[in-house]
Amino acid sequence: MLKLDGVFPALVTPFADGAIDEPALRALVDRVIDGGVAGLVPCGTTGESVALSDEEHGRVVRIVAEQARGRVPVIAGAGTASTAHSIHLAKQARAAGADGLLLVCPYYNRPTQAGLEAHFRAVLAAVPLPSVLYNIPGRTGVDLSVETLERLGDVDAVVGIKEATGNVMRSQMILARCGDRFTVLSGDDGLTLPVLSVGGRGVISVTANAFPREVCRVVELWREGQVDAARAEHLRLLPVHQSMFLESNPGPVKAVLAAAGHLRPEVRLPLAWPTEPTVAQVQAICDAAKVSAS
Repeated sequence: MLKLDGVFPALVTPFADGAIDEPALRALVDRVIDGGVAGLVPCGTTGESVALSDEEHGRVVRIVAEQARGRVPVIAGAGTASTAHSIHLAKQARAAGADGLLLVCPYYNRPTQAGLEAHFRAVLAAVPLPSVLYNIPGRTGVDLSVETLERLGDVDAVVGIKEATGNVMRSQMILARCGDRFTVLSGDDGLTLPVLSVGGRGVISVTANAFPREVCRVVELWREGQVDAARAEHLRLLPVHQSMFLESNPGPVKAVLAAAGHLRPEVRLPLAWPTEPTVAQVQAICDAAKVSAS
């Protein structure tokens, strides 16, 4: 069974002259594992998955799984706007060594709740790896309802939900309706502590690419019952979490990593590298919070 407990960085995909920068990706895997993360999530939104070819998608998952060497699980993004394509990427991720899948709601085509349910059932019937569903209506244009999630409770492969509606009420509703059936992970760094407080188990994190130890420390303090210390650390990091979205993700977090020499300053079109004022603002916020990616 896939253990979902702690911090899971949604890994960026480093590029060099437009191609995947394999040495930088391998170094990033080691860096975040050394920082205490509980698992790795390649090929999600933060990994610019929609700008990767299918071959690149499989290669990224393979590199991450090889470099992880079983130290932590690898949960590979495989969700797309097409059920058939999602099945293809899920099979490819399984062959590349993924331990589980992250399946975002199909985007742009805006399926009904019946369509969402049928989609997830079809993908997981074809590839029954332990899977975290990913609800982020701000990006997909569709909201996976609690009722639909509850109906999916009979699909053994569905083990968790990445809850990124931005509304902590939703996490509470899932836990109240579904109990321990699904592990709830925050999909927003800024809501990690609120989600933990109502029974969530961790976060799929953007910020942990740059500051894994600091993000992990909040969860550790909470687990140890040091509530005031966890709150203080969470609030110290809150401006940093917010700064990661001053421009489109993953631009700001890649800028932090690039400034520290961990990767080249590249994103793929249609994303553009953050402007100089944004990069300066992000760095100033990180400096004020006394966090460093070096």
